[in-house]
Amino acid sequence: MSAPPFAWKFAAQACGSIALPLGEGAARMRPSGALWLEAARALCVADLHLEKGSAYAVRGQMLPPYDTRETLSRLEAEVAALDPAMIVLMGDTFHDRAAETRLPLDDAGRLAALARGRDLIWIVGNHDADGPRSLPGAVVGEIVLQGLTLRHEPLPGARPGEIAGHLHPAAKVRAAGGSVRRRCFITDGERAILPAFGAYAGGLNVRDAAFVGLFARNPLVAALGKTRVHAIGWRSLATDRG
Repeated sequence: MSAPPFAWKFAAQACGSIALPLGEGAARMRPSGALWLEAARALCVADLHLEKGSAYAVRGQMLPPYDTRETLSRLEAEVAALDPAMIVLMGDTFHDRAAETRLPLDDAGRLAALARGRDLIWIVGNHDADGPRSLPGAVVGEIVLQGLTLRHEPLPGARPGEIAGHLHPAAKVRAAGGSVRRRCFITDGERAILPAFGAYAGGLNVRDAAFVGLFARNPLVAALGKTRVHAIGWRSLATDRG
């Protein structure tokens, strides 16, 4: 199968991101898993799942309780690098509806600080449908930026202009010595699904049935490396069984 016809529009950037035209302007898929909408100066991240570690602890399964701290540190680094006018949290920012009550005070302060001097938008997801109760920002179901509709869960069928999260896309890439699995963006140049940004969020293989029918043609995957994003064609991807 040949590379998708939109592949030529992708451009590697010095910062390690991949730029592509989306909606009414350019977008950059960054190594952190954040999407930068340049015209809107909007930093978009999906599926932080803050306090997932403490949710597991409540059920008796002990995980290191540092996932929120690590996730916020990476988000703060993106804010420092880009100085956005807006931060869009694209749903499932909290792992469950009680997560805000378990949030340490210093981490709550870090979240509140993100709203200083900029807009903080909370798109609700299936894990946090009520939105935050004591933190600043606007709570919405979806938002339109740069001619794009940002929502948590992708709608079925081809949806040009949609940016979503929810599915936690991950790519398993065949290599000579075996394979490697990485979180990734997935896009056909018309819509895009963001990787999960949270430290404990995990990932779903992009060849899973959940992705079938979401793209008008075989999409391109942008896998997250340590310092840059790697564009990968559909033929190079394996299922988790392959």
